[in-house]
Amino acid sequence: MKIITLSDTHGFHDQVKLPEGDILIHAGDISMRGALYEVRNFLSWFEQQDFSTKIFIAGNHDFYFEEHTAEEIKSIMPDGVIYLDDSGIDIHGIKIWGSPVTPWFFDWAFNRNRGAEISKHWELIPADTDILVTHGPMFRRLDKTTNGEYAGCKDLFLRSQHLRLKAHICGHIHEAYGQLRKEETLFINASVVNMHYAVVNPPIVFEL
Repeated sequence: MKIITLSDTHGFHDQVKLPEGDILIHAGDISMRGALYEVRNFLSWFEQQDFSTKIFIAGNHDFYFEEHTAEEIKSIMPDGVIYLDDSGIDIHGIKIWGSPVTPWFFDWAFNRNRGAEISKHWELIPADTDILVTHGPMFRRLDKTTNGEYAGCKDLFLRSQHLRLKAHICGHIHEAYGQLRKEETLFINASVVNMHYAVVNPPIVFEL
């Protein structure tokens, strides 16, 4: 099963060249400010991509998904596009869980305070999850900023110690793009844009 990952397209999705694969996963920040026209533009593009399964989560820029009800979100979702929000799906025996939540940062969408508030979301992750998709990275896993700070979520890292993940896919920290393997888990920061929101990084491909 070939899985194509990307994140942080911020409205520049039409500049991304996608390789062939089976599952397409987008780890959030599909837009700049989460306006409905931005969301519809992304969904139209995403729907047209030639993958058997297309999955995405929202990110901290994607206000539409936090400000509207599940019913309203469902009403604009194209057929064949899967949106995860603290929820999961089983694709041919591969269990995928997605969450848009990130630690608090300047009052953006899906911000939660570190500690008990954000941990409530991580406790929802099933123990048998194979692929975890969160917008932000966990602590010291492709989360280093340009000023040398590790900005990832420590609470998510602690939760991950009780999981047997095959892969964790994130974005959010643009400058930390890349892959890292720790024991049995492949960590991917799939941000396609750099600090200046220029599309410079290709989608990251892996196989299960």
